[in-house]
Amino acid sequence: MDITRRSTLALALGTVAARALATTGKPEPAAAHGPAASMPKTWSRDAEGRRRADLGNGQYLNPIIPGDHPDPTILKDGDDYYATFSSFDVTPGLLIWHSRDLVNWVPLGPALPEPPGTVFASDLVKHGKRYYIYIPFIPAPWSHDLPDTSSIQVIWADDIRGPWSQPIDLGIRGYIDPGHILGEDGRRYLFLSGVARVRLSDDGLATDGAIEHVYDGWRYPEEWITEAYALEGPKLFRRGDWFYLVSAVGGTFGPPTGHMVIVARSHSIHGPWQNCPHNPIVRTRSADERWWSRGHATVFEGPDGQHWMLYHGVENGFRSLGRQPLLEPVAWDADGWFHARGGDLSRPLPKPRAPHAPAIAPAPPPWSDDFGAAAFGTRWTFFGAAPDERQRAHFGSDGLVLDGKGHDPSDSPPLLGMTGDLAYECSVDMELEGEATGALLLFFNRRMFIGLAHDGRRMVTYRGGAPGHWREPAPASRRLHLKIVNDRHIVTFHYSLDGREWTRHGLRSEVSGYNANTMDDLQSLRPALGACGNGRVRFRNFRYRGLP
Repeated sequence: MDITRRSTLALALGTVAARALATTGKPEPAAAHGPAASMPKTWSRDAEGRRRADLGNGQYLNPIIPGDHPDPTILKDGDDYYATFSSFDVTPGLLIWHSRDLVNWVPLGPALPEPPGTVFASDLVKHGKRYYIYIPFIPAPWSHDLPDTSSIQVIWADDIRGPWSQPIDLGIRGYIDPGHILGEDGRRYLFLSGVARVRLSDDGLATDGAIEHVYDGWRYPEEWITEAYALEGPKLFRRGDWFYLVSAVGGTFGPPTGHMVIVARSHSIHGPWQNCPHNPIVRTRSADERWWSRGHATVFEGPDGQHWMLYHGVENGFRSLGRQPLLEPVAWDADGWFHARGGDLSRPLPKPRAPHAPAIAPAPPPWSDDFGAAAFGTRWTFFGAAPDERQRAHFGSDGLVLDGKGHDPSDSPPLLGMTGDLAYECSVDMELEGEATGALLLFFNRRMFIGLAHDGRRMVTYRGGAPGHWREPAPASRRLHLKIVNDRHIVTFHYSLDGREWTRHGLRSEVSGYNANTMDDLQSLRPALGACGNGRVRFRNFRYRGLP
């Protein structure tokens, strides 16, 4: 988790210095012409052309869930594995995923139907027969219930599929990235960014004592190029007589060589903590590598009894896809320290041996949608939405009706779809009702989006988060088919009256700069549907296709 995202939080934590390296936001070279040209050419594809990690030959190729799924937390529960990721400013939040082999994952549903704020790096755990998620929130602009700094809260459920409780405020202020652990004394603890620690009540729903600073971290050489020191993301596990504290330093985005994984251990949850002599366990050492800014790891036992790491990284040349989850095996040495043993993550790795995994791995649901059922959280989310936002969306047999709001996508939360491909296209049939404007977009945040919109009389072209001056001679029509092709950052628009004969828009755009280093916001560029003005927009037949 990057605590430099909000300057007020950084001041409260006191753990992040001012940025030492300003980013320019200049477009990155397209992958076919840069270091990422060495990337594999043999992706496994599903029926929609989406890339899949499972190569079908006993091997997998990272990322295990393509697309923006940062700050992973993973829970082993018998033969099942559950994971969730930071959802930040989308509603619903905290989508929970399920797997039995660590490579093939399907979404179950969101744990937070209406998050009260921005959702940062969480920790998904099970204690006894109950599931818990410890969640840092930062207040949303519309929220009046949260304090003016980060607030760590908890939700719980007796079934991983829910229903989940409403968030319970633990009264922890100015920290993020909680990590839950059961001490040798049988008590429950939360470790926090910094690294600090607080004891929990037996039911895990309240604190039981003061917050203490317990670990200073491992210091890398001053000449290393990082974003900031930023000691964060503590995740703990126990093996034999040792507790292992896995954390991140170096900043989560910024320079490609910044983020890293470090390890310390102790015989007691109360310390003292001994740094690993092999730190950092994981680090991107060169911008020529396939995966940049690798960090924020959880270490756990796999289905084969071996230990694995799940962490995030940024794909070389594709910062706009956000931070993607990477799975890497670890090995133990005679001194009781573990090492990353995945090597070059641009190459396939053997899948974990999973004796209880299904013979045919389940595929995640398609991203194409006829809108007959409301797939909130698993396929669609609202961006930056107030709690009542989902009432704008009406799913039915004749498509999705989205109520208009605001003047343009900067003040009208769009409905976000999914992507995890280097090249893809998406299209939709759009019909206007009343004085509404409908849009098909690639959306990063309110300040940065691109796409095309129509109000029934004329077409509006958005680039760089604002309407452009280009006057596209699209026909006046209350019904129009729109299509966007993103071919390795080169974006082309198309429109059609019948969905068969398409006209290419007069502009093409290069969008590699639509990323967190440009905008200082930990989001990703995703397909989106928008409705503005006084009226409604009916969307039918949204289609997504990954391109080779």
